[in-house]
Amino acid sequence: MTVVTEKEPSPEPSEPADDRPQRARRGLVAGPAVLTALSILLALAVGAVLIIVSNPEVQEKASYFFTRPQDTLGAAWTAVSEAYVALFQASVINVEGSSLGQVFRPLTETLVTATPLIAAGLSVALAFRAGLFNIGAEGQIIAASIAAAYVGFTWDLPIVIHLVVAIAAGMAAGAVWGGIAGLLKARTGAHEVITTIMLNYVARFLVVYLLGLKAFQREGRTDPISPVVAPAAELPLLLGAGFRLHLGFVLALLAAAFVWWLLARSTIGFRFRAVGANPNAARTAGISVERSYTGVMLVAGALAGLAGVSQVLGTSGYLTAGVSGGIGFDAITVALLGRGSPVGTVLAGLLFGGLRAGGIGMQASTGTSVDLVLILQALIVLFIAAPPLVRAVFRIRTKGNVGVGQVSKGWNA
Repeated sequence: MTVVTEKEPSPEPSEPADDRPQRARRGLVAGPAVLTALSILLALAVGAVLIIVSNPEVQEKASYFFTRPQDTLGAAWTAVSEAYVALFQASVINVEGSSLGQVFRPLTETLVTATPLIAAGLSVALAFRAGLFNIGAEGQIIAASIAAAYVGFTWDLPIVIHLVVAIAAGMAAGAVWGGIAGLLKARTGAHEVITTIMLNYVARFLVVYLLGLKAFQREGRTDPISPVVAPAAELPLLLGAGFRLHLGFVLALLAAAFVWWLLARSTIGFRFRAVGANPNAARTAGISVERSYTGVMLVAGALAGLAGVSQVLGTSGYLTAGVSGGIGFDAITVALLGRGSPVGTVLAGLLFGGLRAGGIGMQASTGTSVDLVLILQALIVLFIAAPPLVRAVFRIRTKGNVGVGQVSKGWNA
């Protein structure tokens, strides 16, 4: 009699314990923070190539490259190093400054430029987390600027109350402008991309129309410019009259802290994230998707409104047709670079603020076109959107989905 015994399944091969540190290192290298840094480095490398090929001195010495290649290489290095050093000194620290104020003035200018980018970037990032694509930050900034400026130069209130009312009016106008798109999405299913783009046009032509009215025109001027807001409605300067840095930067940081709390600690933020992850599952769980769409666009509009408030009550002090300055569209790239997180959005806003503030100084010092800054911004977003390309360039090996999952956590955490 033959006894048949069941063969035990062979255990799956386990990864050696010695390989675990290597696997951890691969996960760290393929993480979102490192990939973002490498994307910035890669964008700077491509920018260096553009500087080299467009530099007149390099072009001249390249004509006899095969005779004296060191001349061409030296000119290329000089062109790139001088451009990036000038960009750094015009945006972070001017080591050639004769006083402490001149040394740190570039950093304060970067913070001033980054303030509306951070606030508007938070607006776009918050909508991202709820599954909405807020293209309308530009229009929300304009609507807020109109309301805040009008209260600022028309009303006569006590010093603290005037500022608070002007800020509240601007953020409320931005919330209403964003809430229109959210309400249309909730009630009719109209796509927020279409409605926010159309609202951008409405806001753009609305400010032009209003600046043609006597109530919004500065006395003695015929060009489209409003009166200067009253001193009581101005955002206070943080470092005195010698610097432009104002309270709006602190408000932008507080807004980032609020968005973090909203998404990570509040019930409303949990509903927003649930709707963004899966609207059908959220509806099955009893969450009102329509109410969430309206609510998140109201908050997003208020955040973008804070950007407009910082412009008219802090940076410029008056209303013009170009008050937004394209900040609402740059906010989309800031939110993408920040991967939808409040901390990442703040860091991305500081980076783009530094690029915008330093671009003018770079052009003045070296003659490098300020358009290079726009190219660098586009390249950074491009490389962040294509992590496999960055890994291939730097030969980063991943096992399984390491890196892909890490990147996605930045959006859905």
